[in-house]
Amino acid sequence: MEMLHVEDINVYYGSIHAIKGVSFDVQEGEIVTLIGANGAGKSTILNTISGLLRSKTGGIRFMDQPVDRVPADKIVGMGLAQCPEGRRMFLQMTVEENLDMGAYTRPNSTIAKNMAMVYEKFPRLKERRRQIAGTLSGGEQQMLAMGRAIMSEPKLLMLDEPSMGLAPILVDEIFGIIRELHAAGTTILLVEQNASMALDVADRAYVLETGKITATGTGVELASSPKIKKAYLGG
Repeated sequence: MEMLHVEDINVYYGSIHAIKGVSFDVQEGEIVTLIGANGAGKSTILNTISGLLRSKTGGIRFMDQPVDRVPADKIVGMGLAQCPEGRRMFLQMTVEENLDMGAYTRPNSTIAKNMAMVYEKFPRLKERRRQIAGTLSGGEQQMLAMGRAIMSEPKLLMLDEPSMGLAPILVDEIFGIIRELHAAGTTILLVEQNASMALDVADRAYVLETGKITATGTGVELASSPKIKKAYLGG
């Protein structure tokens, strides 16, 4: 089943044409990744899907419903959650208060169950549930950002640069959690500068260059492509 369909979107920042006729899809149960250099437009695409930006053309459908003119909070309520680049948590609030904020679209009766699920996946967050979020390490803040997105019970989870700024051992841990979420049935759209890790975990991938998709294939196909190796994998 097609969970997300993006058709011919064109996004501008003033006179700057940031996204140029981009189309792609995400099937239910997949991990799909967008890779590309910094500034290629990857985060702009996620922000457009989640309703924070608007496309001049085309359309976006989620679960076969048009969402390109739906307010961002309503999109979350439909089951599409974004874990933003830079984590963007409420730094003066506790870990648990941040997680509560992620559940604002859900009935109160589901919060305790979802909180328990997040703590099972992220035991470190449970240990620090009373700690102020701004005092967490970078890796712990990334776990909190992911946990906050999971609190909304997303059918599709969009992750924007989850490994940014993290030590290699924490990158491995974060990608291990991505695999666990996928194995538990979450469909994932992943934006990631670490192309090697992204292609290793992805079912399918799209390469974005200066706002255009220039290549697509399975994760394995792109990881073995000489052109992709040279441009993104240091090979």
